Parts: sequence; structure tokens; C-alpha cells
Amino acid sequence: MLFYLSQLRTFYSPLNVFQYLTFRTGGAVVTAFALSLLVGPALIRRLRGYKIQQIQRTNGPASHLSKHGTPTMGGLLILIALVATVLLWARPDSRFIWLLLWTTGLLALAGIYDDYAKLVKKNSAGAPSWLKLAVQLFTAVTVTGYLAFYPPNPDFALSLSVPYTKELIIGLGVWYSALAMLLVVGSSNAVNLTDGLDGLAAGNIILCALTYGVLAYLAGNMKFAAYLKVIPVEGAGEIAVFMGALAGACLGFLWFNSYPAEVFMGDTSSLFLGGVIGVAALCVKQELLWPVVGAVFVAETLSVILQMGSYRLRKGRRIFRMAPLHHHFELSGLAEPKVTVRFWIAGIMLMLAALASLKLR
Repeated sequence: MLFYLSQLRTFYSPLNVFQYLTFRTGGAVVTAFALSLLVGPALIRRLRGYKIQQIQRTNGPASHLSKHGTPTMGGLLILIALVATVLLWARPDSRFIWLLLWTTGLLALAGIYDDYAKLVKKNSAGAPSWLKLAVQLFTAVTVTGYLAFYPPNPDFALSLSVPYTKELIIGLGVWYSALAMLLVVGSSNAVNLTDGLDGLAAGNIILCALTYGVLAYLAGNMKFAAYLKVIPVEGAGEIAVFMGALAGACLGFLWFNSYPAEVFMGDTSSLFLGGVIGVAALCVKQELLWPVVGAVFVAETLSVILQMGSYRLRKGRRIFRMAPLHHHFELSGLAEPKVTVRFWIAGIMLMLAALASLKLR
């Protein structure tokens, strides 16, 4: 919305700054962070007043029993700050912005309903698993369908760019749609599984958002894309504004969610956070970098899959002390804050490894 102020530059030249993508991305980070800090205390009080609190669980580490009573559904804070900031700073005529908002809205509704069923209706199972999966699949189908008809770059519509190689492109044909759907659904569930320690999911989402913000900016700039040999995507630069808002919103949420957490995000935002990163990866044609920059989330998901497989196929024998992976380290004797910070450190190194792919070609 603020972009259109640049059209008044003939009357007041400083307004020209609103046309610059870097300025609006920076503004989105600061705005989302500030909104989170402003709205956070009131929202937490309201959630506590409505007794929307964490349900005591018996299938987690015993140390987590002390978290009982902490307000959850704090993901509303991320959602409010993100959407308000994007509408303020992004160009309303960007198709990628509306695709990301579509993803955010659908997956957020599924998460809100799940948290509502658990916390208000007192149904410990929450929303049926099939319902959440159905919403995730519907989101993935609509996003993939749109990108099939209106691809980011028509010359590479059904192809993958292989990172760390010099212009190696793999054509997948019809299998590309299956991979795209897997990326959206898998990303959504991966972040949901990782949201088990104070600040863990939010901290790593910030790193993923910053990475894809940089990749979007470069893909949308034809000169940078040609120099770095990445697939150019016209209009992808606006995704950087969305990613900036996402990073700022999560940073503000982390203010309240850092150990010991004053509020938990719940499924309200954990489902859509992964989903929008997956969609951003599709839009900037950097799908294969998601397992690199999001390797923390991938590892958490694989730990659950391996644990379940081992338990069923090896007659109750487990690989980890507890899954997801962060619980294994907790039960191995590491304090919760140490596990979280070490996963952040891993995320920082993975972010640098992903960005290094721009030059290692």
C-alpha cells in the first residue's frame, strides 16, 4: 500500500524511497517486529483471561510439566503482525504476495480450528488428522495448480535448479507437481513437529525467512540473477517484503516465546509458517535449497518417521530416547535452552551454506 506514495514524488521527492524494494523490506521487518511488541502483552492477557492455556501432556519430557497453564494460540500474534505488515508494505498488484497470503490464510484456519478444539472445546485430540491433512493438500493443490498455469518462469516451469552446480537443470515433467505438493505439505508438518521447545521453531523460521528473502530479491533482479546464474523470476522481489515481515513478526513473537515462554504459538501459526516458506521456495525456483536451509526441520521430521518405523518393524525398539529429535537431546541431559540455542546455531550455519550456493557454481 505504501508503495503508491512513490507516485507522489513529483510533489515531494523523498516519497520516491517507497518504490525501492530494499527500503520496503526493511520497513516490513521493523513494522512487524514493532506490531508484535505492541500487540503481544494485550493478546497474552486476553488468552490467559479466556483460559486458552497449554494442556498438560504425559507423552513429553517430565520437565515440561511445569509449562502447564502457559497461554497458547500465541500464533495469532505472528498472524496479525504478518498480514497487517504485508498489506502495508507490499505491492498489492503482486501475484506472489496474494499467493503467499492465500497459503497463510488457509493453513492458519486449520491451525486455529485445531487449537480451538483442544483448548476451548477441551478435545485433547484437537481437529481430526484427516481434516488438517485435507486442508494442507487443498492448499498445496491450489498453489501448485496456479503455478502450473502461471509459472514463475515459463522456461523452467517443470524443472529444478540444482544448487552448488553450474546451471544444472533437471526436468521432472508431470512429477514436478507431485514434488511441489510434497514440499508445501511437508514443510507445514515439519515446522509443526519442531514446535516443541521455547523459541525453537520461531528462531529457525526467522533464518529460513531471511534466506528466502535474499533469494527472492536476487531472483527478481535480472542483472543479479544473470550474474549469479540463478533462474530469473519477474516480480519475485516482492516476496522479500513478505519474508521480511515474516522474520520481523517471528522475532517479535520470540520476545515473548523465548525461555521461559510467556506464550506458545500452537498450531495457529506452526502450520502456516512452514507452508509459506515452502511456497516461497517454489516461487523463486529454489526448491532444492529448502532441505539445506530447513535441515533442522527436516531432521526433526525424519526423527519422527524413523522412530515410528523402528518401533513398528523392530518390535518396540526405539532409535531415539524420544522423538522429535529435540526431546532426544533433552532426555540425554541437555537443558532446554541449550538445545534451542544449539539448533539455532545449526540453523545459522545452514543459512550460510544455502547462501554460499550462490557463488559455489
